[in-house]
Amino acid sequence: MASAASVLPDDAAQALLVGRLWDPATAGPRVVAVQEGDVFDLTGLAGTVSELLELPGLAAAVRAALTEPRWSTDDVVSASLAQETDRPHFLAPVDLQVIKACGVTFVDSMIERVIEERCGGDASRALEMRELVGRTLGGSIGSIRPGSAEAAAAKKVLIAEGLWSQYLEVGIGPDPEVFTKAPVLSSVGLGAGVGIPSFSTWNNPEPELVLIVTSKGAVVGATLGNDVNLRDVEGRSALLLGKAKDNNASSALGPLIRLFDGSFSLETLRQEEILLRVEGEDGYALEGRNSVARISRPFEELVAATYGSHHQYPDGFALFTGTLFAPTQDREEPGQGFTHRPGDLVTIRSSHLGALVNRVGAAEELPRWSYGLRELFGYLHDQRNVPESTLSAS
Repeated sequence: MASAASVLPDDAAQALLVGRLWDPATAGPRVVAVQEGDVFDLTGLAGTVSELLELPGLAAAVRAALTEPRWSTDDVVSASLAQETDRPHFLAPVDLQVIKACGVTFVDSMIERVIEERCGGDASRALEMRELVGRTLGGSIGSIRPGSAEAAAAKKVLIAEGLWSQYLEVGIGPDPEVFTKAPVLSSVGLGAGVGIPSFSTWNNPEPELVLIVTSKGAVVGATLGNDVNLRDVEGRSALLLGKAKDNNASSALGPLIRLFDGSFSLETLRQEEILLRVEGEDGYALEGRNSVARISRPFEELVAATYGSHHQYPDGFALFTGTLFAPTQDREEPGQGFTHRPGDLVTIRSSHLGALVNRVGAAEELPRWSYGLRELFGYLHDQRNVPESTLSAS
């Protein structure tokens, strides 16, 4: 049986962890907190994670609610990883929040986006274009501050050389790329399948730090995310970003949200190392790293580009912050690079946030997204009339 230790943060004893759990006994999602071996039902405190995160004195309120555990963390982790949906299992740890994402926030992955564009989504041309772009750009733009006078000067040079790109515009230009990654309630959680549509033949995982932001624009915690990417689709045209990013089970979040408290803050995350491992059923293995310290724009700039007088989120939002990781390791034919195969086991891990584990499947064949806002609101309405003693005994 999988243990809690396999997915919880290294310092789980100090971590304040909240999320969501599917409860077969009540046929609906519960807001929960995890304290090492125990899972506590917080639904009496807040019906949704969105509501929970708006509470004044959030950390203290959650700690005060850790009274009687209802589930075993080991049991819930085991069921989640085994995809045993008839047992209590973790869901994506957000609910009403909009799933937003910032792209091209690291120079290394920015260059790979330029290569995708130059290839027109054709993986067979990637090696040739990577060498061309690398010779032209080299490491000269790696230290440029986006939006600076130096960046504007580099833009003029690149235009003159015929290498300017829409990806360079958002990578070193004044405005970051911000897009909506997935609809509300569509993200999958720990253990669930992540989907690659059948029309994609060049794709990869994107291990990312995800900031959890309230309706007032305050960052109150973080989780891990897999911003599954279809390189062939987006490479054909940036106007196909929606088709490349938003498909069945294409957004994975988890395992839990770690709330900020005295020992964990936004400053902690600025140095976070996010590790990736892909293990194929064919024996193939790929490892990667997303070093958050190398991000080209500070978290505050990404949040301000998403939320402000120009755009509000009354239920809060989860913000993917981009990735340094862009796989170039060949899986099959030389020069073809990496692409997923069905059955790939993807593990995204960091010291402070734990491990998000998912297995790749065809988006068309994975469980369909069927639990939406109507079902959630109906469930919450019904639960108002259920005595607490009944829930505790279930």
